[in-house]
Amino acid sequence: MREIIDHIVAGDLPQNQLRIEVMDEPGAGGANHLYFIAIPGMEKNPSMKCSAHSFGDRQEFQEVLFQHGPIKEVGVNGITHEALLAIVIDRLRCFQAGPFPCRENQEALLSCCNALGWLKRRTHDRLVRGVEGETKP
Repeated sequence: MREIIDHIVAGDLPQNQLRIEVMDEPGAGGANHLYFIAIPGMEKNPSMKCSAHSFGDRQEFQEVLFQHGPIKEVGVNGITHEALLAIVIDRLRCFQAGPFPCRENQEALLSCCNALGWLKRRTHDRLVRGVEGETKP
């Protein structure tokens, strides 16, 4: 298990921090696939009432499970970077359309859109070469 701290802002209170843990070993491509995010006070989030998912004992962590292996070889079994970026982009767009737009969110939005564009370009290039979803460079 490994902890990720890149999201922590210096000077913020420890009780405000989300704890991110990498739970598995890297796969063939060198990346991990299973992350747990400990969320203090998750049960107080009003959106939990809208969730269609059962969290059982409502442990205060959220699991993030990424695709593990090429889709053509193993099928869809997790989320993609593109899907996560699409969620972040949607939230940033909503914040910018809301009552408190700011330069920082706009710059973050542009950067996320840029990242998503590069990932989609990579997929398109792999589709054109006929190697998308396979263990090939």
